Amino acid sequence: MICVVTIVRYPKYMGYFGILSMALFHLPLMFNRKLSFYKLLGCGKNGTFDIHPDWRQWAILTISNEQLAVSNSGFISWYIRFFKCKTQTLVLKPISSHGTWDNRKVFGEMPHLANEIDGKIAVLTRATIRLTKLQSFWKNVPDVSSQMKDARGLIASFGIGEIPFIKQATLSIWNDIESMKTFAYKMKAHQTVIQKTRKENWYSEEMFTRFEVISMD
Repeated sequence: MICVVTIVRYPKYMGYFGILSMALFHLPLMFNRKLSFYKLLGCGKNGTFDIHPDWRQWAILTISNEQLAVSNSGFISWYIRFFKCKTQTLVLKPISSHGTWDNRKVFGEMPHLANEIDGKIAVLTRATIRLTKLQSFWKNVPDVSSQMKDARGLIASFGIGEIPFIKQATLSIWNDIESMKTFAYKMKAHQTVIQKTRKENWYSEEMFTRFEVISMD
């Protein structure tokens, strides 16, 4: 199983064509029988959960049994080329996952924790935030975002989401699993938020997935 995430960045003043793409791209993706799951996503400004959207940057996430970059074929490819967008495509192989997305285990049955691997690792953390917990959640985001930005071994991170403020995710790419673990388990702000998440029951749904990074173009 392969997950492909394409980050699409529109030229200045053309971000509204990104908004339009969120409607137009559904049809070719919906009828692509090679895909088992897809999402069209907006992006935050600072590479993680962010209350401020980046209107020029959007994301396409697909899951299939083969390496399938939807940005390189058909209508979606034409649309991206026509508006002279810059793209970055991440090809990821899931190695562990727990939780659900839209009440589905989109990567099937997988171990909750991955075995140690060499090389780059990516982590996708996504959640649906309870309406009654929105204030608490967003109040705690800045401290974690600040620590993540300066974390050792972080290559890149992208804040992506389906619904502003409510359905949010972060995709981060790390040099190695030790760098990721140092941030996840030893950074004080991150640990504090994890504890609050469990104690205060912030999320109505969540999913945490680790990937081996096959390529970054």
